[in-house]
This record gives sequence, C-alpha cells and structure tokens, in this order.
Amino acid sequence: MFDEVVENVVKNVSTVIKGKDELVKLVLAAFLSRGHVLIEDVPGVGKTMMARAIAQSLGLESKRIQFTPDLLPTDITGLNILDRSKNAFVFRKGPVFTNVLLGDEINRATPRTQSALLEAMAERQVTVDGERWQLPEHFFVMATQNPIEYEGTFMLPEAQLDRFLVRIKIGYPPQESEIEVLESQKKGHPIDTLEPVIEAGHLEELSKEAERVKVSTAIMQYIVDMVDATRKHPSLILGASPRGSIALLHLSRVLARMNRREFVLPDDVKTLAKVTLSHRLIQSTESKIRRQSIDEILDQILEEVPVVQ
Repeated sequence: MFDEVVENVVKNVSTVIKGKDELVKLVLAAFLSRGHVLIEDVPGVGKTMMARAIAQSLGLESKRIQFTPDLLPTDITGLNILDRSKNAFVFRKGPVFTNVLLGDEINRATPRTQSALLEAMAERQVTVDGERWQLPEHFFVMATQNPIEYEGTFMLPEAQLDRFLVRIKIGYPPQESEIEVLESQKKGHPIDTLEPVIEAGHLEELSKEAERVKVSTAIMQYIVDMVDATRKHPSLILGASPRGSIALLHLSRVLARMNRREFVLPDDVKTLAKVTLSHRLIQSTESKIRRQSIDEILDQILEEVPVVQ
C-alpha cells in the first residue's frame, strides 16, 4: 500500500507541479514524519500550488494565511468573541485549525505573530486565554519566504526555524517542464480538477509503516557524529540541536521506505543532511566574509565524518 500511495500522490501532484517529483517526495516524507516544511524561493515557482496539490491528493483540508506586518496572533489561532444570544464568550477558531496550513511569506509578519505558530507546530495545539485547543490529527505547516526581498520583513528567529523539519527550494523548472506547464493551463488550472488518491483515514497506516523501518546503532551513531560535527566546526557559531538529529532519524526512515527498503543506509542520511540541517546552523562572521556557504560547510562535514561500521 505504501509504495502505491507514494507513486499515486507524486503522479497526481505532477499534473500541477511539473518536473519536481523528487521534491514532492521530500515534502510527502516530511508530512509522514509529522514535521513541517519551510520553502524558501522566489515568487511564482509554485510554492502555493504545491501545498494545495499535496493537500488535495491526500484528501485533506487546507487553508492559506497571507502574512503581513499588521497580522495579529489571534488572526492565526482564533479568539473568544461575545455571543449575545448565549450571553457568553465563544471561541471562534482561526485558520490554524486545518490539516495543511500554508503560511505565505511568513517573514513579513512581526515576531509576535510568527511565534503564534510555535506552539501549534511543536505541540499541535494552541492556547487562547489560558484554554488549550487541540489541532486536527494531521496538521502540517508549509511556510514560504522570499530570499530576495528583505525590505519590510522580519527574519525568523532560530527557535522557530528549528521547528521546521526541512527547508527546501523549488527552483525554476527545466524548459521542457515549463512547456508542459503552459500546455496544461491552456484551458484552466489543473489544480481545480485534482482528486484525492487516498482516504485521510489511511494516512496513519502509512506513518506507522515508515516507523517500522529498522535503524541500526551504527546509523544512529553516524547521525549523532554528523550533528556533533556541526557544533565543533570553526566556521559555525551555532550547530544543530538534538532536534536536528531526531529530524534526520525520522526522515531517513521514510526515505528508506520510499526506496522500498526496510532499513536505513548511510546514503539516506547523506541525502537528507542539507535540507534537514542547513537552516539550523549559524555561520561565523569570518566564514561569511570568505563567502563560504552553509552547503559548502555541510559538504565538508559529510566528507570528514566517517561512516560507522
């Protein structure tokens, strides 16, 4: 069932997002790992459409929040309003009460509003006026930010960046894929006719199947060694936290299962290292002056950290 569903979801989403099958698999892996995704890319490459297409393919409800400087935390979580017919305050749920939440241009909101998502992303609940409200069982955040325009934006704090399981870039499609995009939208947008390929009730089975993938002690040691190397690297002033190790573990199991294996290989960990760890690291000033990128530092770490046999 697992292999069939993954194949069907990727095929379904590919009718909307052309030439990005591996990226769709990665987002689906993050969803099955119960994590969240940060998409950092320029406008117009399909960030919003990808979120909508995945939600519709999985038969889940999706909502979108356009982050702006005047957005308030209650605009996300909801608030208590006075119901005059009952002469009592009633909680009106905000858009966070959904399955797939797209936070568009999250870095345009103030830090106070950005932090309203922290509790929801970490604990799948929100607290309003001292009362806790549980979010839906399948709660998945896909947030976007534009890496080019920084005017009028607020950088995400490290505590919030760490809540995202992966950070990805969609990038421009190849020319042949872009031609397919034009062909598919001659008579409307394919997202309008997208149908679910799985019932929402079966999603828990997929997650549990991925959790049964075996991870040896040697692989766990390799993950810890890699994360520990980020904490000691001279070009970094902040390495990855244990949350980064956990993210690598969970994602590696799902990727292994997507590759039709019942065990994790070091290559699974290597494949996911950059998208899982890059946003959790802070470079030193000297490293920035040398124009050294985070990806270059991670490449160096991947070369230096031996695979435990």
